[in-house]
Amino acid sequence: MSTAIATGMTTEEFLGLPQDGMDRELIRGELKEKPMTYRNRFHTRAVANVSRLLGNWAQQRPAPEGEVHSGEVGCILRRNPDTTVGIDVAYFSAEVMTRQTEETTLIEGPPTLAVEVLSPSDRTEEIRDKVLEYLAAGVELVWIIDPYFHTVTIHRPAAPPEMFNTEETLSGGRILPGLEIAVADLFR
Repeated sequence: MSTAIATGMTTEEFLGLPQDGMDRELIRGELKEKPMTYRNRFHTRAVANVSRLLGNWAQQRPAPEGEVHSGEVGCILRRNPDTTVGIDVAYFSAEVMTRQTEETTLIEGPPTLAVEVLSPSDRTEEIRDKVLEYLAAGVELVWIIDPYFHTVTIHRPAAPPEMFNTEETLSGGRILPGLEIAVADLFR
């Protein structure tokens, strides 16, 4: 269960917190934390597969190409109040990446695509809140991958969610042109 324990916090204060086995996010200046859990093999396989498939697509894009990051990539979605999260897999546009400096430790700016892979400890309310926060911060596509039911739910701003199963193919459409991923490939 995620618990809010502080409000009005900045990303800099957030980064100063101890690494003590808590999974933390900063949502609009409010610190939320819950006990950290290990990711199981179904979760990590889906993260590895989506990272590889997105990476292959990104490498074939004409310059300037964006970047794929994974492994709870630290991202500052917005400032004042700050929202700082870890994302399982994210694709950041070349525009966002050119704004980063050598001193940047977290990526500042929303990704074009945020991918979250469900874990057994995830609660529906937490996932819903995360999706809504991503969309409010300017993320154009959010994929929620369920490694147990082998489905992907796609969220876009001002559109109803769409669910895809292993007999279907995900498309990046106008947002990620040329991206085509068979849902089944995420779980092999």
